[in-house]
Amino acid sequence: MPSPTTRRRAYPVLLLAATLAAGCATTRPGAPPGGVVPTPPSAPVTADQAPGSAAPTGSASRTAAPATSASGGTARHVFPVRADKVAYHRTHSGYPATDIFADCGEPVVAVTDGTVLEVSRVDRFDKRGPLGPDNGGLSVALLGDDGVRYYGSHLSRIAGGVDPGVRVRAGQQLGEVGRTGNANNVCHLHFGISPPCTGQDGWWIRRGVIWPARYLDSWRKGGNRAPAAEVGAWHRRHGCPKAP
Repeated sequence: MPSPTTRRRAYPVLLLAATLAAGCATTRPGAPPGGVVPTPPSAPVTADQAPGSAAPTGSASRTAAPATSASGGTARHVFPVRADKVAYHRTHSGYPATDIFADCGEPVVAVTDGTVLEVSRVDRFDKRGPLGPDNGGLSVALLGDDGVRYYGSHLSRIAGGVDPGVRVRAGQQLGEVGRTGNANNVCHLHFGISPPCTGQDGWWIRRGVIWPARYLDSWRKGGNRAPAAEVGAWHRRHGCPKAP
């Protein structure tokens, strides 16, 4: 990791490079207006990977449900990257998701209480193809107790003990920000929100189906805006598409 001084000088350059880079950091034409959300003073065309391991089919068969925890209380949500210097796009190339920019090695954490669905600890991306299934590099998918799947990819490392079927708590470290897969050599976390569609699923669902920015805005400020209702509505309209 670079020194704090180096990180402060390099970070604007990283964001500029990420904004101009093709692929995961590209804003989709015609998407809702907005750009990178800057770090407050007080304070991803990506088609992600089909991970190499998964929890048993029955553990992911739920569709999006109201945002309640397993104990019946309101599910707590937290920002997925624990870092002082972090920014993210409000839009994304080709489909709803976002890229969260932070230095490589910063902690990636569970957004909410839930169960690990899938983990990929091997970077199988090859620019010669096929494009789509392996673009995410190292990745983790979590099924929250709110019935929503949260997916993060391009990680540099997966935390020990983070395996399919393991229970995690909101804020628990899952891995570290990286640039694996098709991250264009820019350190960032691809973050996607979707319904679990086990048995019919594919990377084109896992990578994200709704825009995360307004939820990230809330979580970053300590709020608890929940995506379950929007994910459930999307799932009722679209089901589980069998192809991109």
